[in-house]
Amino acid sequence: MSESQILVTVSGPDHPGITAELMKCIMNSGVRITDMGQAITHGLLSLSFLLDFEFAENAKDSPLLKDLLFVAKQMNMDLDFEYVAEQQLTHPKGHRYIISCVALKGLTAGFLYEVSSTLAKNNINIRRIDNVTDEEFKSLDIMASAHAEHVDWPVVKKELMEISTRHATDIALLRDDVWRRNKRLIVFDMDSTLIQSEVIVEMAKVHGVGEKVHEITEKAMNGEIDFDESLKQRVALLKGLKEDQLKGILDNIRYTEGVEEFVKTVKSLGYKVAIVSGGFNFFANAFKERLGLDYAFANELDIVNGELTGLVKGSIVNAEKKAMLVDLLSQQEGINLEQVVAIGDGANDLPMLSKAGLGIAFHAKQIVRENAEQHMSHGPMTSILYFLGIHGI
Repeated sequence: MSESQILVTVSGPDHPGITAELMKCIMNSGVRITDMGQAITHGLLSLSFLLDFEFAENAKDSPLLKDLLFVAKQMNMDLDFEYVAEQQLTHPKGHRYIISCVALKGLTAGFLYEVSSTLAKNNINIRRIDNVTDEEFKSLDIMASAHAEHVDWPVVKKELMEISTRHATDIALLRDDVWRRNKRLIVFDMDSTLIQSEVIVEMAKVHGVGEKVHEITEKAMNGEIDFDESLKQRVALLKGLKEDQLKGILDNIRYTEGVEEFVKTVKSLGYKVAIVSGGFNFFANAFKERLGLDYAFANELDIVNGELTGLVKGSIVNAEKKAMLVDLLSQQEGINLEQVVAIGDGANDLPMLSKAGLGIAFHAKQIVRENAEQHMSHGPMTSILYFLGIHGI
């Protein structure tokens, strides 16, 4: 066995200066570092580095290991080392992913067992696990790698979604690339996403046609009928509704849990935020103003003499129009579509979700969860910040 490669592992209570003292020993030895990794769990450090003595002068007589052992002892750290044969060295290749896991009530061993077992079964190797909530154990980033040709990603996604449901824990399978922490635009659906209500249903209740409109809405959101036709049918039922009544409806609408904190956080980081809705601009524009958003697009109700005529003015904001608006907004902001996050809950949101770099089905219908790349079904809106790599909330 060649003795030119030595793997050194240092462990013990973490404190500033450990890495600096060890690197000081190596710096002037002529020995090269060829790999390195560090993790901290509950205040305990584990630091490993691979040393290559091949080109160091007088490598066999080098006092480096003795010096490292002495320094480690001075710092109250344990140090182990082993010689590594060339054939033992591994250089994992393939795509890298982050499995982001969020459970505000805490992650469990059962959940982690099922996730890790699923990854192993599907030839996905765990490289590192980070607890991203320092004072609690409610969110992990699991860094993993896989050869794309050896992984059936639709099967992995389905299995992770089932685990998510069983353990009431949200999971996102994200490519670990430059785009993950470089999102610049958030696009919200409005009804049942940004807000808790379906506005048209609330309008229908006030007008005495709530049950009829609700039935048509549910069929549309589940993809059972054409959205354009369903909207025309529902708006026709609202003929005669007073414009003055819209203000009362607006005042009774509540945001989805976590929306205000989510928007405040991403706006403070320089994100642009838009509403792209198949609802109505009277409400979308009001929420735009109240939340300090940058854009709002929705359908325009035809109002004559202070009453709804039962018609929609202009082209309908349907599924295709939503996706087109996401494209136009990215062009307007001069950003790549990979930098766009789209959040929605209905079947008419699917093209928008697939257009964006990160599309999230939020507390969505089953058909939407199954077809969206990512979903969040258990936490508040602020949980999405973990998927974006924004921690410490």
